[in-house]
Amino acid sequence: MLTKFETKSNRVKGLSFHSKRPWILASLHSGVIQLWDYRMGTLIDRFDEHDGPVRGVHFHKSQPLFVSGGDDYKIKVWNYKLHRCLFTLLGHLDYIRTVQFHHEYPWIVSASDDQTIRIWNWQSRTCISVLTGHNHYVMCASFHPKEDLVVSASLDQTVRVWDIGALRKKTVSPADDILRLSQMNTDLFGGVDAVVKYVLEGHDRGVNWAGFHPTLPLIVSGADDRQVKLWRMNDTKAWEVDTLRGHMNNVSCVMFHAKQDIIVSNSEDKSIRVWDVTKRTGVQTFRREHDRFWILASHPEMNLLAAGHDSGMIVFKLERERPAFAVSGDSLFYTKDRFLRFYEFSTQRDTQVIPIRRPGSTSLNQSPRTLSYSPTENAVLVCSDVDGGSYELYSIPKDSIGRGDSMQDAKRGVGGSAVFVARNRFAVVDKSNNQVLVKNLKNEVVKKCGLPIAADAVFYAGTGNLLCRAEDRVVIFDLQQRIVLGDLQTPFVKYIVWSHDMESVALLSKHAIIFASKKLVHQCTLHETIRVKSGAWDDNGVFIYTTLNHIKYCLPNGDSGIIRTLDVPIYITKVSGNTIFCLDRDGKNRNSQLCGEAMIAYLQQKGFPDVALHFVKDERTRFNLAIDSGNIQIAVASATAIDEKDYWYRLGVEALRQGNAGIVEYAYQRTKNFERLSFLYLITGNNEKLSKMLKIAEVKNDVMGQFHNALYLGDVRERVKILENVGHLPLAYITASVHGLQDVAERLATELGDDVPSLPEGKAASLLMPPAPIMCSGDWPLLRVMKGIFEGGLDNIGRGAADEEDEAVDGDWGEELEMVDVDGLQNGDVNAILEDGEVAEEIEEEGGWDLEDLELPPEADTPKASVNARSSVFVAPTPGMPVNQIWTQRSSLAAEHAAAGNFDTAMRLLSRQLGIKNFAPLRPMFLDLHTGSHSYLRAFSSAPVISLAVERGWNESASPNVRGPPALVFNFSQLEEKLKASYKATTAGKFTEALRVFISILHTIPLIVVESRREVDEVKELIIIVKEYVLGLQMELKRREIKDNPVRQQELAAYFTHCNLQMPHLRLALLNAMTVCYKAKNLATAANFARRLLETNPTNPFVICGATYVPIYRGQKDVSCPYCSSRFVPSQEGQLCTVCDLAVVGADASGLFCSPSQIR
Repeated sequence: MLTKFETKSNRVKGLSFHSKRPWILASLHSGVIQLWDYRMGTLIDRFDEHDGPVRGVHFHKSQPLFVSGGDDYKIKVWNYKLHRCLFTLLGHLDYIRTVQFHHEYPWIVSASDDQTIRIWNWQSRTCISVLTGHNHYVMCASFHPKEDLVVSASLDQTVRVWDIGALRKKTVSPADDILRLSQMNTDLFGGVDAVVKYVLEGHDRGVNWAGFHPTLPLIVSGADDRQVKLWRMNDTKAWEVDTLRGHMNNVSCVMFHAKQDIIVSNSEDKSIRVWDVTKRTGVQTFRREHDRFWILASHPEMNLLAAGHDSGMIVFKLERERPAFAVSGDSLFYTKDRFLRFYEFSTQRDTQVIPIRRPGSTSLNQSPRTLSYSPTENAVLVCSDVDGGSYELYSIPKDSIGRGDSMQDAKRGVGGSAVFVARNRFAVVDKSNNQVLVKNLKNEVVKKCGLPIAADAVFYAGTGNLLCRAEDRVVIFDLQQRIVLGDLQTPFVKYIVWSHDMESVALLSKHAIIFASKKLVHQCTLHETIRVKSGAWDDNGVFIYTTLNHIKYCLPNGDSGIIRTLDVPIYITKVSGNTIFCLDRDGKNRNSQLCGEAMIAYLQQKGFPDVALHFVKDERTRFNLAIDSGNIQIAVASATAIDEKDYWYRLGVEALRQGNAGIVEYAYQRTKNFERLSFLYLITGNNEKLSKMLKIAEVKNDVMGQFHNALYLGDVRERVKILENVGHLPLAYITASVHGLQDVAERLATELGDDVPSLPEGKAASLLMPPAPIMCSGDWPLLRVMKGIFEGGLDNIGRGAADEEDEAVDGDWGEELEMVDVDGLQNGDVNAILEDGEVAEEIEEEGGWDLEDLELPPEADTPKASVNARSSVFVAPTPGMPVNQIWTQRSSLAAEHAAAGNFDTAMRLLSRQLGIKNFAPLRPMFLDLHTGSHSYLRAFSSAPVISLAVERGWNESASPNVRGPPALVFNFSQLEEKLKASYKATTAGKFTEALRVFISILHTIPLIVVESRREVDEVKELIIIVKEYVLGLQMELKRREIKDNPVRQQELAAYFTHCNLQMPHLRLALLNAMTVCYKAKNLATAANFARRLLETNPTNPFVICGATYVPIYRGQKDVSCPYCSSRFVPSQEGQLCTVCDLAVVGADASGLFCSPSQIR
């Protein structure tokens, strides 16, 4: 007996299986009726309207109905879908023992303690016949499954068979006049609808149960005399065939088995007994400790039985139904009806091979349990439970496949489990000594091996290896070396399935599948609530398995899902490509295609709806997947095909989320959703269509719609007109007067007369005008990972900025940033304000536009590569490190830090390298550098500005993932131009202008970046040149200011000639000094200058102090500026250099650093 399901409850008095669903009804002594799902093991519903015990219950064969009868004399008909009782049939005068639906007509038969049997029509809800004749309680009554007969059993010790043929005729054709006449007679004088055909007497006590055989003219009955009797009947008489003795107490229920020649009975002696009909002997007995049995039920179509007892019920099977089979390459060997059969997968040829012996004993469960096949020797081992476990070895003659008639004598032996372990060797478990016997094909023991665990079964695990199973674990055992290769704790394993390459194994237990490697290293475990039945590996390492009602899959990572539902359990034998081969319980080979719905569900669940789209044909599923993956084009196509309001609405929502205004509009138009359309036109600034919406609202006479549209349009006159038309004159008047429509307001005031509303005093009215639309253009730009936005218009912006650097110096680059009031801030904080302009991070949070990747167009090939690699899978680019951070990390050049907006570190670098302390003159340069290395995009009016970094030396072939240094607005060639301009101004005598330009050169040089060492030397040379000119021009301008000190004037003019100037300028300086001295009548000095002018041989015995303008001769102590190297008298140490106006005189500094080549 194989128990499938068990419940604990009050005493069960009635049972009934549903014909199609895995349900069973149990009626209890407490008055409750329970509906159980015996496959899932769950209580589905309970019905409790009866008072007192419910003794009978029965499902209808095809309708969603069941009937119950109880000790409250009521028969109730229930609809289990509506969860309620439909009606009650009243008429019996005592307890109702059994109720049953007729398999064809709308009849119910009921048996009662009032000694009658009644037949009811449940459609007309009337009693159509009363069968009287028993003179004690009628314990049961049931219809014959095919003929017009009823059998009943009573405590009057008889079994009666009733003929209800007349009742059927009356039901089928009540229209005949003659019949109608006779019907009137029967109604008056008592009917002859049902007559007693036979009365079966033979029991010595009251009979508790009687039942028909499903096909043969047999009746079985059970009584309080502890006997089960078998009766036979023909057209004229019925007689007792045999008596089955063995029960120790009252037999409460007895029935024929639908599929086998056996009788099942149960009794108050706490046992269920199984009898062989042909031999009339007991086959098996199942006992319970404390519970008396009361009722039996059999499934109308499946091999299932149920029995109710004092504390619940059990659903059970008498025999296993799984055919034994073994797969070898393209062939399958299996047993069916005591034959070994052969099936070829490729040709689907199915043939009988050899008969296998009939079991000698009479007990159940004697059919083969397992098969093992050796392809090279063409031998088969068949194991069964005969004699407590035994095996038979058949060798198949090569020519016998296809004939299957030659009976051969098998080699037999005792052992719980036998399996081939090599070509011509098989292993048999000897449980009593816990060892394995290895035998050859002659059935002789070749060697014995002790087992490492108390194994009750062994399975094949590769040549020479066994997988041994115990209650709670499995081990792989090497028979040659006698060592354990692997060990794994598992629930009780029933079957094992090796993958094709023998690398993985699936261990199938009742409610779990454990996956392990060939050394039994655990990979994953899968739990099932419904019993696991079979499984096979496919070619890709996916495990396909069946439960009682599903075919499912499991991937190597442990993900699983349902492929399809089953109506009957099947056993998978092989999965090949897209085809699944299986055996059913009748031993029929089936095959079917694996469908793709499971894959779609899996892809969607794992977040790849866009991939799943490629596999779907159904429009509704396509639509859902397209919405999930944001694929608007496919969603539109599917919505058009489906054309339902709900789908258009969902399409509109998704299109709006993506900013695809055109499709939102189309979707709203299809659903005539005018309010949403108006709002869409408002936010996209489409006034033309808004005015159309206004007209539509007018035509539809939708006043509210008209008013909204007028409000969206900002059309005040229209609003006043609408308010006036609907009679809201005070509102119309207020609207007109507030918005300054005086003429309309006056006209309305005269209409209102004395009812003119007063406007609130002292409050300024705010006008109700529509806001400016966020964006007037079409659809929002979308982030793409493919070629598109990068190769589109945005790259020109970056390039343009780089090209315009020269103009940028003169142009007002700081325009946008000058609006910020930076006064009163330390230089370091300017940075904070500037970065408010770049709100890249915020935008990223809100809209998800990854602005960091737009700095400069990357190389054209990269997007293509990513598209080819995973064209259908959208991969959003990961936000990288902000460019300014990259710039500052890589560089020690102050200019590049300033360009990155990191003014703080730029100032620190300058202080360290050049001793600069006064940064006020450098502030505009810093701002220019920062602004010049970024380009700014205005997306639309209310959105923040987007900043893009501009790189130096970018070209088409640059790698997109490598950031170049920032583009700088200042370069060395500009300074050379400036130098020429200042030379010109000096020659022209525009000293103030020349000095301004020279100083600007000095201020720019710290923020210059050059490439080569040679250019570095040129920059240093430029500092010296410019410094000399600044000093000379400062002295000359100072000389011009002194009017009252001719001596000092001459000194300064003389010192000017000692500055290291260009030859033309030196000549001009000497001429100038000569003139000044000559005018002051200092002829000797003037002559000295004239001689120097003629010789133009510059001699320079001293340098001039840049602050005090006094000579410092060679050998005298002095200090110098760390940046411009101007010399000063020692007293000036610690003061700001007067020449460059940047550095501190005498400060420590590492020197000018203006090229990456200086690091190398």
